[in-house]
Amino acid sequence: MGKSKAREHVWLECSDCGDLNYRTQVRTLGGMQKVTLKKFCRRQRKHTEHKTKRK
Repeated sequence: MGKSKAREHVWLECSDCGDLNYRTQVRTLGGMQKVTLKKFCRRQRKHTEHKTKRK
């Protein structure tokens, strides 16, 4: 059994400083939705909103 191409790696970009801090997988079946999460930004040393960005 082979792996399905239903998942894709995307980067999480800080909405304040623009750094690409995290990488995660999202489902691509039915179109990719924008994911917004509150994650820790190392540059600003606080929790900020991070949005998905394809590399």
